[in-house]
Amino acid sequence: MAGIENKPGALSEKGNDPDLILKKLKAMKGRDVPWADGRVFAYIYDPGPEASALVHQAFDLFLTENGLDPTAFPSALKLETEIISVAAGLLHGDAGVVGNFTSGGTESILLSVKTARDRARALQPEIRQPELVLPETAHAAFFKACQYFDVKPVVTAVDPLSYRAQPNLIRDAINANTILLVASAPSYAHGVIDPITEIGAIAMEHDVLMHVDACMGGMYLPFAGPDIPVFDFRVPGVTQISMDFHKWGYAAKGASSILYRSDELRRYQIFAWSGWTGYSVVNPTVLSTRGAGPMAACWAILNFLGREGYERMVRECQSASRRIQAAIDDIPGLHCLGRSDCNLFSFASDSLNVFRLAEDMRERGWYIQPQFGFGPSPANVHLSVGHGNVAHVDDFMSDLRESALAIADSGPVPDASHLDPGLLDLSPQQLFKELQTITGSDGRQLPERMDQINSLLDGLPHEMRDGLLAEFVNRLYGRP
Repeated sequence: MAGIENKPGALSEKGNDPDLILKKLKAMKGRDVPWADGRVFAYIYDPGPEASALVHQAFDLFLTENGLDPTAFPSALKLETEIISVAAGLLHGDAGVVGNFTSGGTESILLSVKTARDRARALQPEIRQPELVLPETAHAAFFKACQYFDVKPVVTAVDPLSYRAQPNLIRDAINANTILLVASAPSYAHGVIDPITEIGAIAMEHDVLMHVDACMGGMYLPFAGPDIPVFDFRVPGVTQISMDFHKWGYAAKGASSILYRSDELRRYQIFAWSGWTGYSVVNPTVLSTRGAGPMAACWAILNFLGREGYERMVRECQSASRRIQAAIDDIPGLHCLGRSDCNLFSFASDSLNVFRLAEDMRERGWYIQPQFGFGPSPANVHLSVGHGNVAHVDDFMSDLRESALAIADSGPVPDASHLDPGLLDLSPQQLFKELQTITGSDGRQLPERMDQINSLLDGLPHEMRDGLLAEFVNRLYGRP
């Protein structure tokens, strides 16, 4: 067989040779970020070759098993309960803390908000429009949950220098419709831990639930030493915590958890339905079918690394992060935003276009994550420093310095200030069409560089920006 003959997206008549299929799959990865080289500072969590091999083997061993029905696959139930027990222990939960394994931080957050809403429906039926109070640094998944479950998000400002939530503003935002408070440990953009203890006290004062988003920190902060502020179930008032394993737990992707202080609260999360002609459906999480592969891979890496392994990796990441932050503050034109508590942080510039910097670094083989300005946080670049990055810190800092110095001598990047004000009255679909000539993309394929597009989007109100981004993704995910 000479090659795969079928058109992209079309089912072949007879099937194809396995070697050719794998060859084509590998070719598809050609434009992906070079994560295996330790040059990617977002999305990737690499524990090294030995641990990765074990994760692959454990995943494959449970590739077919399904966590949908614990009576058919008790192995998945055992994996899940043992993983949750480890998570509860790391977060200082007592014997009453319960939880479930989920597909990711977004599902964990969706479940938490759904649980708070359904509890309010049962116990506070007078609430017609439930509200969730959260700082402007909270993850976008909370807004997604509010949209899905018809909960009103009430956003509070953070401190403009530290980027931490302000408890007094959260207290002022609470009213008779409030069902949940939110804090981060840490917030993604700046890597800072909100004042959990103070917000927990406010939650108790008003008898309202409180969610700590520890998706990024749950498998990192417990190993980061005594200087880390208390953020977990030791804080009175904290009722639920989201915690990812596929980040700094280095599990295979599709591994997170949502934990509750009691099963009385978790009860509102569970869906059960036998009112149809099929089998009885009982789902503790959003998904029905739940592959046991991610559970097995997570269980394996937790047991392989153990506390000693995680402490070593966190120690090395903390050290590398401090070195990079010090180097950034020493590069003319760049400065870090706030002071991170962990291995996540961001940097900005008053004189350089950070979107151009991100693209120039990509041409040098690095991936750093650009972020739009919002609230007190200007346009910036985010770094998540994982264990796979540690050995490459010196090369990264050298290239970052060279790129920043080179950009200082380049011309400006067109931004939203160049747009005709009349364009801003158009619908997202119309505006996207007008911008095609400026951006050089019709949205059907990924552009070679994103700096000009990001610079334009950064200057727009976030509602307009969101409309354009949704239109872009709607086009991008068209048929091949």
